[in-house]
Amino acid sequence: MTDTAAGGAVGAPAVPDTHDVIRVVGARENNLRGVSIDLPKRRLTVFTGVSGSGKSSLVFGTIAAESQRLINETYSTFVQGFMPTLPRPDVDLLEGLTTAILVDQERMGGNSRSTVGTATDAHAMLRILFSRLGQPHIGSPQAFSFNVPSVSGSGAMKVGDKKAVTRDFTVTGGMCPRCEGTGEISDIDLDELFDRTKSLAEGAMTVPGYSVDGWMVRGFTESGFVDADKKLADFTEQEWQDFLYKEPTKVKIQGINMTYEGLVPKITKSFLQKDRDSLQPHVRAFVDRAVKFTPCPECHGTRLSEAARSSTIGGVSIADAAAMQITDLAAWLRTIDDASVAPLLAGLRDTIDSFVEIGLGYLSLDRASGTLSGGEAQRTRMIRHLGSALTDITYVFDEPTAGLHPHDIQRMNALLRRLRDKGNTVLVVEHKPEVIDIADHVVDLGPGAGRDGGHIMYQGDVAGLRACDTVTGRHLDHRARLKDAVRPHRGALPIRGASQHNLRDVDVDIPRGVLTVVTGVAGSGKSSLIHGNLTAFDDVVMVDQSAIRGSRRSNPATYTGVLDVIRTAFAKANGVKPALFSANSAGACPACKGLGVIITELGFMSTVETVCEVCEGRRFTDEVLEYRLNGKNIDEVLSMPVGEAAEFFGSGPAHTTLSRMVDVGLSYLTLGQRLNTLSGGERQRLKLAISMAKKGAVYVLDEPTTGLHLADVDNLLGMLDRLVDAGNTVVVIEHHQAVMAHADWIVDLGPGAGRDGGTIVFEGTPADLVAVGDTLTAQHLRAYVAG
Repeated sequence: MTDTAAGGAVGAPAVPDTHDVIRVVGARENNLRGVSIDLPKRRLTVFTGVSGSGKSSLVFGTIAAESQRLINETYSTFVQGFMPTLPRPDVDLLEGLTTAILVDQERMGGNSRSTVGTATDAHAMLRILFSRLGQPHIGSPQAFSFNVPSVSGSGAMKVGDKKAVTRDFTVTGGMCPRCEGTGEISDIDLDELFDRTKSLAEGAMTVPGYSVDGWMVRGFTESGFVDADKKLADFTEQEWQDFLYKEPTKVKIQGINMTYEGLVPKITKSFLQKDRDSLQPHVRAFVDRAVKFTPCPECHGTRLSEAARSSTIGGVSIADAAAMQITDLAAWLRTIDDASVAPLLAGLRDTIDSFVEIGLGYLSLDRASGTLSGGEAQRTRMIRHLGSALTDITYVFDEPTAGLHPHDIQRMNALLRRLRDKGNTVLVVEHKPEVIDIADHVVDLGPGAGRDGGHIMYQGDVAGLRACDTVTGRHLDHRARLKDAVRPHRGALPIRGASQHNLRDVDVDIPRGVLTVVTGVAGSGKSSLIHGNLTAFDDVVMVDQSAIRGSRRSNPATYTGVLDVIRTAFAKANGVKPALFSANSAGACPACKGLGVIITELGFMSTVETVCEVCEGRRFTDEVLEYRLNGKNIDEVLSMPVGEAAEFFGSGPAHTTLSRMVDVGLSYLTLGQRLNTLSGGERQRLKLAISMAKKGAVYVLDEPTTGLHLADVDNLLGMLDRLVDAGNTVVVIEHHQAVMAHADWIVDLGPGAGRDGGTIVFEGTPADLVAVGDTLTAQHLRAYVAG
């Protein structure tokens, strides 16, 4: 079947010139079923459909991927080696493409030195401003950079044909020498690194990866600096110094030249200087045990040297400016009037004003970028594009309303329109009716998810979508009702004096045994209140959207433990050992080692993956694929969507786990799908599925409606009800009005964001909030339930 570009009905429209359309012919990426469609340029097009219907495959996997791939090919081979390479999408023809800019929800991070200011160039402009106007004058912009150290030395310099001469040089940077620009120092608990009662040969090291026979430990035992057979408690003072703190020194171990370095600096470089969230779970747990981070006492957490902090403009240092709430920074910049920096000031003011306009005025430039939510990170990336003079760009957004209160969605809509009105094509994957309503053009995919999706069900205007009989059309004006009666509380989780971030000594009781929704505008303090305090109670299960750590072999079957049950069932049915049915063990295809693909390293160019010709991507040997369980081989079972697999395993532990995945809206995922292909919302629902076995627990969910279609929200509400009815307490941080209306209790924070938030502005039932509330949430919930 090939989908056509018909406006709600099958029929071939007149073929327009590709100057005005992006033409897609025969798209088959992932679950797309030969989709053909013409998308209007310089318009705002919203893509809708249930989760897994093919929206992202069409927008990101086909249109955006091919645009970026073609742009990359215009660069030299050398430059391409430093750029991400996207594979050619499975499509017959793409015409009319323009440069695509993806603004997604991937969290920033991976670098402890990255801040909101450095990620948007606002801090770079601020450094230039202080280098020009700051008093006393201390040097160039790099003198205000916490990433540039101050160093002195000498080196040879050659100018033209003249003989090289040695000259002294001094680099004056703004990095704090104590913390090296990170803003914090670490104290290491040495007893978490080793067991003093053992020798190194006996396995004294307790650092992850430091096994007795591994190179990390052999570097110590065979260096000659310490006695490998002596208990650490018996080390001499010199041995302790060499073992813990010795400077990098060249040594020869088994004829190999190596660099010996003390354990503390080695641990610092390999673990502590990396972003905590990028570490594997067991390493992260070790770091949490072994290391205590505190603000640097020399720079007071500002990351900057004393000289950089001493230069001020009107009594304000660059550290003071970076620490200001951005709304305050915008006001301060307007007090500066100096013709010599007028163009710079104008650009900096525009950038800072964009933060406020986009709803991020509660942040500060010194905020670590890794601490931003996915929605905040996405909006921060938008800052670069709002002031751009480029036109005829294709902007691609992935649920730009994620993390936004209904009050903030209006502002986001204005920004999307602004990008379109500059002459750009704006493609938005979105579920919120408020965003669908502003679309010039809507594309609805379906009818279902996974194998049941991949077709164009409708394309046209919003009025036509409302009138058509698709899942989206039927649910577009659907409204959840307030409950006739709420559940009674069974005690409470008391939070007292909460003061994390912008919280203002908050006291609040979170009721037990009911569904509580914590809401408020973005930046009001919701996450600080819940994540910062509820973890102190027993039996609290935090279910967030963070990435699931694992290898390229990880999939829902391995993550949930279902694969162990499947392997055992296959082994029992065929009288063989379970290891045969593991792609990581005896049953793996010898050519691809059970990966299903052959990975080819091309030096400085990107790695290429090709489907294994021996197993044809099935990952197992032919012998293993001969074994059957109820007529299916192991590859066919792992290729099943979760919903089909739940029926295939009609009872037992596999059925129980798979049924939970169906309950949380993941019936369309296949058992063998790579975990790194899941969205944030899908990751959260997968974590929830494997956490639901606990009874009497406190479940904390962070925006579980992220990525959910309107039709799926009702299923989510039913699942939350089942959790509560089973004796659990459920606390949901959420903006979706349907979830608010369905709650037993609401805690509303505000009244604004950042400094203007941090207080409880309402506690009570949804009915009371609608009847008497005067908060922003009350206004929007009142309008929602009124229809």
